[in-house]
Amino acid sequence: MTNLEEAYDYCKSVISSHSKTFFKSFSMLPKQQKQAVWAIYTFCRRVDDIVDEGEYPEEQLSDFAHEFDLFVSGDLDSNHPAWIALADVFNNFPVEFTPYYELIEGQWMDLRPTSIEDKNDLLDYCYHVASTVGLMLLPVLAPSKEKELREGAIKLGYAMQITNILRDIGEDIERERVYLPKKTMDHYNYSYLELINGTINTSFVEVWEDLATVAEDYYVSAMVTFPQYPAYSRFPVQGAAYMYRAILKSVRSNHYEVFRKKNYVSEQQKKQIIAEMQ
Repeated sequence: MTNLEEAYDYCKSVISSHSKTFFKSFSMLPKQQKQAVWAIYTFCRRVDDIVDEGEYPEEQLSDFAHEFDLFVSGDLDSNHPAWIALADVFNNFPVEFTPYYELIEGQWMDLRPTSIEDKNDLLDYCYHVASTVGLMLLPVLAPSKEKELREGAIKLGYAMQITNILRDIGEDIERERVYLPKKTMDHYNYSYLELINGTINTSFVEVWEDLATVAEDYYVSAMVTFPQYPAYSRFPVQGAAYMYRAILKSVRSNHYEVFRKKNYVSEQQKKQIIAEMQ
């Protein structure tokens, strides 16, 4: 039988191995909040891994969604450490179920993709796979302030997911996924054939920078809300946003090479960002 401490240790291992940025940012939280973030991240990671790495992803996602239904109703009989830790989170914080269900819906969007025609389609996708995560975290990071901070959390999710998309264009193409809006590509005369061939030209840079500007604007809008966070979570949320935003600079410094190179923010750069925030 997995005890609670072991369950949280499992979640800690998941976030530390899959997202060094989030792990570093939220390591500054008090213990209970920090562990809750680990558990929520692990829920998100499990769903994401089903879609990206599952052998039978549709069947596995259906099974996971059913497990979550049982979890919500209190009828899940599972000793999996991720469920044990998440149950403790739900017991200790005023959690809303809706964003969890919306995240699962977002994974179905990846399994049964439709063309992203314009930026509204892009934002709808970003809401389901990223803004929902911010809404999951709000009861942990800013209890009693969820309503005031909701729009800011949604906008930060938009910004971070667009950043992910702009960083991972090459990886997504390998999975036969395209998140760049068709109308934006058409506007700058960048073709689908050029995209799948990994062509970096003036048109590609214009498409990339157009969407990067959208992300930057959402970062700025979200950051206006940061002073409303409690003191214990304000700095970690700000750190996560600044570190993620820096990915855009990394891509620019690598001459927009997102097809054959993984762009990231170095540990030294992360330390510098934290130092500048203090």
